[in-house]
Amino acid sequence: MAREKTISPAKLLVADDNHQNCELLDAYLSEAGYQVDMVYDGQQTLDYVRKTPPDLILLDIMMPKVSGYEVCQRLKGDAETEHIPIIMVTALAEMGDIEKAVNAGANDFLTKPVNKLELTTRVKTLLELRHLKNECERLLAYVERVDGMRGEKPAD
Repeated sequence: MAREKTISPAKLLVADDNHQNCELLDAYLSEAGYQVDMVYDGQQTLDYVRKTPPDLILLDIMMPKVSGYEVCQRLKGDAETEHIPIIMVTALAEMGDIEKAVNAGANDFLTKPVNKLELTTRVKTLLELRHLKNECERLLAYVERVDGMRGEKPAD
């Protein structure tokens, strides 16, 4: 009988200054099997991500200290954190807000109140895309190593 590979749950960061919003997202995502941590302002988000990079961030736009737009822009502008998928979650739903979020580097956008199925589906999809991208990069690096070895002459 084949053994199943044990995979640890993805680690998500919820960043929202409204504690009730955080608790709701935590309940939805924990029930879906994710490990969820929470922070309550933009600066805490930046500090947390630098210490413990999550697999995905759910980021409110309107937060104290540093806005979600600026947090997203900083994280996407840093080679160490640019790969982390970010879903902007906000009550703002104007096209200009969505455009500003996309321009800041957001991978997706959800409006409040958040629908549980939509949330969990988008999180799952972005995590799968990140995994596939990581696998492609790993395989490309392997192919480059193998190609490099073929070009080497054997020692006499």
